[in-house]
Amino acid sequence: MSLLIETKTEIARLLETTVLGKLKTYHPETQHMPFHHRLLGKDKYAMFSFIQSMNTTFGISIWEQIAAILANSAGNSAERQYRLLGEVDEGTEKLISDIYYNLRKATTATGKMDEIERIRREIRHGQPKVDPDSVVDLLIKTNDTENYFDITTAKPNMKDFVALKLKLLRWTALRLSQDKNVQVFTRLAIPYNPYHPEPYERWTLRGLYDLDNGEILVGDEFWNFVANDNIYDELLDIFQEVGNQLRSEVDKKFEEFRRI
Repeated sequence: MSLLIETKTEIARLLETTVLGKLKTYHPETQHMPFHHRLLGKDKYAMFSFIQSMNTTFGISIWEQIAAILANSAGNSAERQYRLLGEVDEGTEKLISDIYYNLRKATTATGKMDEIERIRREIRHGQPKVDPDSVVDLLIKTNDTENYFDITTAKPNMKDFVALKLKLLRWTALRLSQDKNVQVFTRLAIPYNPYHPEPYERWTLRGLYDLDNGEILVGDEFWNFVANDNIYDELLDIFQEVGNQLRSEVDKKFEEFRRI
């Protein structure tokens, strides 16, 4: 199957609105950066800052919005910035700490389904409280599973990967504290593979995540998952088409930077 015309149009409009809005409102930072400006030139640095600003915009919300559009189009339920309420009792906190510690020390092999079931057996029913780890970037409900996603950057460092693993374990516990029978799966999503065409095999993944069971979905794995179809190339084509349509507007903005 291919993406519905309505879905393509909605994604294209989102991209157009975002880029045009950024072009209209963005102004180069006025901070004094004598070394950067002398080395690169104020105009080149202004262009670089604009692109960095666009990257931040994508990281904050665009990936989530596109994923939600695709999921809803596939007939699944999707919610952005979902507040996952729950309460993790002392015994389960200790269990999570033990799992986390042993994974970091590589004394046990990671196994996502085993981790979930161990937490399910241990967790006690709790109050629907706000937790420091309560906010989920994206919740997608399929027929039988609630998938909780943290959408992260393309190249998290070791510290980031470690902290995110702990968050995923706690998300599992928070949800099961409200319903021990629910099917829950917590995941990381990385929107694109910066190492393409090579596989995404950062050393920071070793031992922490169950890659075989999709605890981390990278690039086409993520987008095809949320759309429940093989749509990755079509999604790239939408970006290309919008980019072509907006090229003159982008070039006009960059020409302003050249006059700085």
